[in-house]
Amino acid sequence: MLKLVRVDHRLLHGQVVFKWVKVLDIDCILIANDAVVQDHLRMSVLRLAKPDTCKLVIKSVEDSIKALNSQVTDKYKLLVITETIGDAYRLAVQVPQIRYINLGGTRMTAGKKQISKAVFVTEEDIAKLKELNSSGVQTQIQMVPDDAPEDAAKLI
Repeated sequence: MLKLVRVDHRLLHGQVVFKWVKVLDIDCILIANDAVVQDHLRMSVLRLAKPDTCKLVIKSVEDSIKALNSQVTDKYKLLVITETIGDAYRLAVQVPQIRYINLGGTRMTAGKKQISKAVFVTEEDIAKLKELNSSGVQTQIQMVPDDAPEDAAKLI
């Protein structure tokens, strides 16, 4: 069962491991990222960061879409993490069961607009978030479960 799709440029770290996994009773984490799949060092570091109570799977975005749509992941309480809004958008457009995306943090880089403490977006990101919202996919900013969620559509 898909429990949460989260955008977080840090992918797997303390907030995810110690907060979200516990609160949502996650038993499998899927990292959907094209670059990480090709970087063995980065994959090794992520494997070290995973909680003992969870399985960790790292796939390209396309392979993640196939896995989610094939229902092979249905037996897990699944947390999907992407590094970018673009990757989450690709997933949501092609995986009908995704109706909610949690924005936890995106990188601050030149040309991005800050819409919350840890979320920075490009004009392209804004367009994708608007499209997702208009198609019924809710996008909310929430760094940790204790924080009140904020509707991303109202902040952009």
